[in-house]
Amino acid sequence: MLFWGKDKKMKFMIPKFLVFGCVLLSLIDNVYSGITSSFIRSEFPAVDMPLDHEVFAIPSGYNAPQQVHITQGDYDGKAVIIMWVTPSEPGSNHVKYGTSKNKYDLTAHGSAVKNYTFYNYKSGFLHSCLVQDLEYNTKYYYQIGEGDSARSFWFKTPPKIDPNAYYKFGIIGDLGQTFNSLSTLEHYIESGAETVLFVGDLSYSDEHEFDEMGERWDSYARFVERNAAYQPWLWIVGNHEVEYLPEINEVEPFREYLNRYTTPYAASGSSSPLWYAVRRASAHIIFLSSYSPYVKYTPQYEWLLAEFKKVDRKKTPWLFVLMHSPLYNSNSAHYMEAESMRVVFESWFVQYKVDLVFAGHVHAYERSHRISNIRYNISNGLSSPIPDESAPMYITIGDGGNLEGLASSYNDPQPDYSAFREASYGHSTLEIMNKTHAFYHWNRNDDGKKVKTDSVVLHNQYWLVGFSQNKLTKHI
Repeated sequence: MLFWGKDKKMKFMIPKFLVFGCVLLSLIDNVYSGITSSFIRSEFPAVDMPLDHEVFAIPSGYNAPQQVHITQGDYDGKAVIIMWVTPSEPGSNHVKYGTSKNKYDLTAHGSAVKNYTFYNYKSGFLHSCLVQDLEYNTKYYYQIGEGDSARSFWFKTPPKIDPNAYYKFGIIGDLGQTFNSLSTLEHYIESGAETVLFVGDLSYSDEHEFDEMGERWDSYARFVERNAAYQPWLWIVGNHEVEYLPEINEVEPFREYLNRYTTPYAASGSSSPLWYAVRRASAHIIFLSSYSPYVKYTPQYEWLLAEFKKVDRKKTPWLFVLMHSPLYNSNSAHYMEAESMRVVFESWFVQYKVDLVFAGHVHAYERSHRISNIRYNISNGLSSPIPDESAPMYITIGDGGNLEGLASSYNDPQPDYSAFREASYGHSTLEIMNKTHAFYHWNRNDDGKKVKTDSVVLHNQYWLVGFSQNKLTKHI
């Protein structure tokens, strides 16, 4: 069996016996009961790093750009949005860029510079610039700022939309800015993944005193800049981004998040930056908001239905969904919080054969078998999830490292739908090999080392499961 290599020119051979073994392991995984890991995490306490830690260092130079982060800027991966902050005064909102290091022969002009206040905090000056019409699979160098305070970074665009495009994603959730967060981020950087899919709960600033919240948004962005300035992070919001605080007259949800983090929502026809979709390499990725209205006739509901109808599995065979609160979770923390969203959306996930659904919120790791509960209609008594090869695999990855600590209490006995669960910190990688197969790993942070703890070979839901004629089937 042949797979494309990273440069799309090299190929490597997987022996037939190894492929057979992977398939056999996948079959075994769906037959035997799940695993509850006995590993006990004891490396770092769940406290935020002090503000004088080196990871929060302010770059040298007057008004030097800081908190640099990028995300995809369009529907298909030929644009990026670059965001940064200048602390003292509005800086240049231009981005100089090119394909040669220290040679910036192109310029993109950013949007208006802004700042905001939150309680007693006044932000720095927030910059955002869309850099578009880029070439696929190309490394670009870019510079922001002026004179001695200018700073330089780089990013690489994805391969063109292609069903057999190789690509490696990382998945992180509930990160925060603790020493455990630092361990997770350092391990992720070593992984070789090219884009972060982030399932919400960024800075955990709302866990601090009101006067400190804005400062902790700043420190978080300086902390993740070491990676987020060099590759796209694709975000959704979690509950810690809501920041609805009537006791201090802050009653506009998500205000700090929306000022600091944008998404290419308009490119997918969304009316809100809180839910959107992109296509990247061989994947179509849908981002949902667990904390915005989603029942019938709401904007998010109508948009998602339209977006599913746009998915073309012949061009992007892999279909992923991200949300913050998990639809399936056997941890006592946040148990069944997303049940209403499951009732609304699960049948669509099965109908359109979503491959994976990633969520966070629960500060532990869990992977499910492919199961569904779409038979249940309140009156028929069929309230137990059943194996369903058309259904997605549900992965909870809310174990990035935040200051609230781990959710170490699981429901007992482990339900049949749960394949593997462990209360530890870590991140995941998803390595798409071609249109039919991908390798998924959850990597535990173990005493300063990255340890591959849970792995599975993924078989594409569209191309390998029940699709003799590659047509969608509707479930009742």
